[in-house]
Amino acid sequence: MFNKILIANRGEIALRILRAAKELGIQTVAVHSTADQDAMHVRLADESVCIGPPPAAQSYLNIPEILAACEITGAEAVHPGYGFLSENARFAEILEAHNITFIGPKSEHIRVMGDKIAAKDTVKKLGIPVVPGSDGGVTDDDEAAKVAEEIGYPVLVKASAGGGGRGMKLAKTAADLSNALQSARSEAKAAFGDDAVYLEKYLEKPRHIEIQILGDGQGNAIHLGERDCSLQRRHQKVWEEAPSPALNNEQRNRIGGVVAKAMADLGYSGVGTIEFLYEDGEFYFIEMNTRLQVEHPVTEAITGIDLVHEQIRIAAGGRLTLKQEDVEFSGHAIECRINAEDPATFAPSPGRITYYHPPGGLGTRVDSAVYQGYLVPPHYDSLIGKLIVHGRSRVECMMRLRRALGEYVVDGIKTTIPLFVELVDNPDIANGMYDIHWLEKHLDL
Repeated sequence: MFNKILIANRGEIALRILRAAKELGIQTVAVHSTADQDAMHVRLADESVCIGPPPAAQSYLNIPEILAACEITGAEAVHPGYGFLSENARFAEILEAHNITFIGPKSEHIRVMGDKIAAKDTVKKLGIPVVPGSDGGVTDDDEAAKVAEEIGYPVLVKASAGGGGRGMKLAKTAADLSNALQSARSEAKAAFGDDAVYLEKYLEKPRHIEIQILGDGQGNAIHLGERDCSLQRRHQKVWEEAPSPALNNEQRNRIGGVVAKAMADLGYSGVGTIEFLYEDGEFYFIEMNTRLQVEHPVTEAITGIDLVHEQIRIAAGGRLTLKQEDVEFSGHAIECRINAEDPATFAPSPGRITYYHPPGGLGTRVDSAVYQGYLVPPHYDSLIGKLIVHGRSRVECMMRLRRALGEYVVDGIKTTIPLFVELVDNPDIANGMYDIHWLEKHLDL
């Protein structure tokens, strides 16, 4: 096991990793920008190193500074959390070259899954079902038009190196395709430095279902069930739950088994998430995230398995101690992402928190690094906390969520808490009757 880990992230996920490391008896190093000098993970870490000014490119994405922090403190491993450098294959390779362990999968797996076209080709060979679409990138409008006619409109034009909805455009008819291609390429080039795009069949009313997997890189892998992340705004997840209201045990075991076998065959190491669109009883692969997910707590709630503990153990060379039959699912869990945003316009709302009171009670968890008097900086993602509730059933879980939201107080800034207060009482949400388009339609109304 490691003696000292450097946490190359900030906010609630940095604090989440720090707590797991302390439970395992591992010393922690926090890196931070000047904007985060008073952050909770910095206060609680055994050591801290300032790695630059507020802009992420000069601090949390500054690989030389992070490497220097490792060398100064003697950190043996780096946990990247999510975002920032968590899916940067080059970062993993640089750490390895300096005999520092990257707590995550092999760099080649990060690289192949980070390229949407290569990922789709890889998982197809491993037996995972994929969305009908082009076999690879489309290089010109004529080729794209031919592929679109073959798979049928509507189609999605998607950036090969994309993520978070960037570089993704919808063409409902042949007349829309040229503009969609041009717009997607331009957006992809600006966001990722790569204008390669491909086509996929656009599903009308799918759900977003993702399977959590755990592998040890030694031929062993298991799945920890699914999460339903269909409530999204602009392709960004807002509310996640496990298990999905749309699946039964047979469907869960079938797709989970396919994914676990594929990851074992791949030799995948650590945690990972295979994301699908699900419609009419069929699963269609869309991407793999080779890191810890924001929504991992709902899986922890229904399985009792600490995913960060497992990440660290496996990175230190441990084998999976769990077999698939050891995984038991208990009850239902929901996570709400609490953002520092105006709940009506979703405009960012940085500033000082003048009063803070998180909810508590049975089955209630809050992952957050904010506190009363904390200054939410304007430089980073607006996520300030995650409210996770667990109940013996979905009905009990919703009751607990309603109560917890009523207790949650964050004054001094605007947050998205009022949105969830509204959603928890919506009949469609209560009945689990929603798809990936539901929330945006609801907000438009």
